[in-house]
Amino acid sequence: MIPQNDRPDPRTGAAVKAADRAHVFHSWSAQDLIDPLAVAGAQGSYFWDYDGNRYLDFTSGLVFTNIGYQHPKVVAAIQEQAARLTTFAPAFAVEARSEAARLIAERTPGDLDKIFFTNAGADAVEHAVRMARLHTGRPKVLAAYRSYHGGTQQAINVTGDPRRWASDTGTAGVVHFWAPFLYRSRFYAETAEQECARALEHLETTIVFEGPATVAAIVLETIPGTAGIMVPPAGYLAGVREICDKYGIVFVLDEVMAGFGRTGTWFAADLFGVVPDLLTFAKGVNSGYVPLGGVAISAEIAATFAERPYPGGLTYSGHPLACAAAVATINVMEEEGIVEHAARLGADLVGPALRELAARHPSVGEVRGTGMFWALELVRNRQTREPLVPYNATGQANAPMAAFAATAKAHGLWPFVNMNRTHVVPPCNVSEAELKEGLAALDTALSVADTYTDTYTA
Repeated sequence: MIPQNDRPDPRTGAAVKAADRAHVFHSWSAQDLIDPLAVAGAQGSYFWDYDGNRYLDFTSGLVFTNIGYQHPKVVAAIQEQAARLTTFAPAFAVEARSEAARLIAERTPGDLDKIFFTNAGADAVEHAVRMARLHTGRPKVLAAYRSYHGGTQQAINVTGDPRRWASDTGTAGVVHFWAPFLYRSRFYAETAEQECARALEHLETTIVFEGPATVAAIVLETIPGTAGIMVPPAGYLAGVREICDKYGIVFVLDEVMAGFGRTGTWFAADLFGVVPDLLTFAKGVNSGYVPLGGVAISAEIAATFAERPYPGGLTYSGHPLACAAAVATINVMEEEGIVEHAARLGADLVGPALRELAARHPSVGEVRGTGMFWALELVRNRQTREPLVPYNATGQANAPMAAFAATAKAHGLWPFVNMNRTHVVPPCNVSEAELKEGLAALDTALSVADTYTDTYTA
């Protein structure tokens, strides 16, 4: 239900939209071709507009509202911190900052016990790369093609997807490689075991030909997010860890999207029993209520800067309001069993339901995921695996995905759509009833996607 004090108010909505269109410059957009929805409010797994339309959010914002919108305990914690100490410089010890660091360090794998706070995931990756280069004295970074690591200059060059292209200087010291993805294997693999072995061989060969002594870090999303939620095959991340140890390379895992309960564990690395040297986080650390990110640092790399100053910092590093939100969020996740809830519903409800949808809809080529982190690969032809729309399609070429999304929204579901995929990434504390509601709308939208397949007959 939309709260009584948020009843439809089209006049205010029109004013909000007009001001946005006049003055807001939106990210990743051709400004004259977008039509942003004016949002009036949000609660839990839902948000609504000024016309009274309510949407079940299967995007969690940008996959960050892991505990949903407006959780009262987190809102109260932000209010209490604002009343006590709104802001303070990062060089001081502040209770909210110290407690947030302690709670995060308790949950990161292995000896990642030092926390460097940033404002978001992109600058977390920036600083992880800087730390790795300073620690090793080497210039190069290796990263996967199917990846996204942020929009700042270094992070966007580490990124593998097309958002990199416009800003790719070719001089950023980044070399890209193919990570495993059996459904669209670059290694002609027929099994997960083959895909794993061949991907590891490809990675090591790339390192050898680049020159191991020039490679500072390998940066990987533990489970790639926006690029397609490709869960790596068993043994792959452990193999990367071994390669890094062999050549003295820093292993960086990007958990900005996968961390803090999204995969049904505190961190996706827990699913694979792997400990990186650096781990980046953001988004779910405080459900996006106040901007916050960071780098969890191993003892060895922290020791590099024990008596040597680390040449990096941010004015708002460990901002008290953001850290208070993180403390409250982590405590809420513990108290309400949200991580376990995401794991259970992912295994018992979402996974089986999505596979059942795939069996009925010819537009679904593959289902993959874990916890509250799932993707449907949409195709024109299951046999050839031709994507429903071309890679990085825009305009009319993207019409099938646009029609799919419009149908979902018309049935009260706000879908996550990227290229030829839809991701199912609701809040980690979404209820069973909400999931079933969203899956029913998804079923209807997939029927529209089916009409664009080679096998469709009216």
